[in-house]
Amino acid sequence: MSKTKKMMAGVLTTVMVTSLVGCGSNRPPEPDDDSCRDWDWDEDTQTYYCDSSSSTTGGGHYYHNGKTYSSKKSLTSDSSYKSYKSGIGSGTKGGFGG
Repeated sequence: MSKTKKMMAGVLTTVMVTSLVGCGSNRPPEPDDDSCRDWDWDEDTQTYYCDSSSSTTGGGHYYHNGKTYSSKKSLTSDSSYKSYKSGIGSGTKGGFGG
């Protein structure tokens, strides 16, 4: 491999790693909530979703602002969540807390 190809491979690797790290940095930390063993990020709601059928609540619930919601509908109808969603991309802080 020539020096130019090695250099370009290094640059591309650095760009890819940097962009992956940057994407994840906007997310809040995973919930410290024992009701679920497997929290996954839900792109649609921009919140965490319990993807564990062996959790104490049976899984399928969402986590936002220190609270768990039994369904997506209960999450999206909450005033705290509506305020959070309206602030995404507008420069205001999100409503995550714990």
